[in-house]
Amino acid sequence: MTSGNSTDLFKRIAELRCSGACFALATVVKAEDSTPRSAGARMIVHPEGSIEGTVGGGALEKKVVEDAVRLLSEGRSEAVEYDLGKGRDGVQTGMICGGHVQVLIESFQLDMKLFIFGAGHVGRKLAELAQTVGMAYWIIDNREDFARSELFPGASGVLHAEFAESFAKLPIDEKSYLVIVTYGHHYDGTCLQGALKTDACYIGMIGSKRKVEALLAAAAEKGLNVDDERIYAPVGLQLGDSSPEEIGVSIIAEILKVKSGGSGEHMRNTIGKHR
Repeated sequence: MTSGNSTDLFKRIAELRCSGACFALATVVKAEDSTPRSAGARMIVHPEGSIEGTVGGGALEKKVVEDAVRLLSEGRSEAVEYDLGKGRDGVQTGMICGGHVQVLIESFQLDMKLFIFGAGHVGRKLAELAQTVGMAYWIIDNREDFARSELFPGASGVLHAEFAESFAKLPIDEKSYLVIVTYGHHYDGTCLQGALKTDACYIGMIGSKRKVEALLAAAAEKGLNVDDERIYAPVGLQLGDSSPEEIGVSIIAEILKVKSGGSGEHMRNTIGKHR
């Protein structure tokens, strides 16, 4: 546990948001009579129950942590009342201070994360589009001149590392969408094999039909399941153009289609004949 001041805690919250971590923020919004901390006290609660900051310690804090872990697992936020011996309704803490506290517990978790392997022309367009539609994204490249934070000011993370080693350094989970657009077939294959070992829900890889078949065959030789439904290769929807801009649009559109479960059909077709 760390206490720290408000500035440090807000900085830590920004770091956690940027990294894509799941956490809850507990804030004392009302404190009546005798209470451990006054309104404005804040505490970060991690999924496993560890904390940063404090809302007063003791039995109250224990109850807040329990509720925060539960709400975080449910993906909900809630204002919770705690009775500290005042005889009011709310969660009973067993304390006899004679106070009453209301704590706002907010759950912070991303509903999707985009990891772009390759910071070339298509990768940059993907990053721009991801930022436009509000997707948290990470850029990964093994070229130092390409994997630079200043080139991707909106990124949650920019990683300069060998592609094979990058997976162990990234917060990839079941809500992650991986797009492989590196500058070489060898690296695409490396990323594909690494991606198949993750819990990502979507694995997209750019390339011609011949290239995709060759890299899938190589992955199969390594014992990987290349019939995995998560694989979208060649990546993107068929829009009829091959410019980096339109490739980026086609990939983002496919990701949104997969995420929402949409059909990708023309909207006008959903209302029947109209002319």
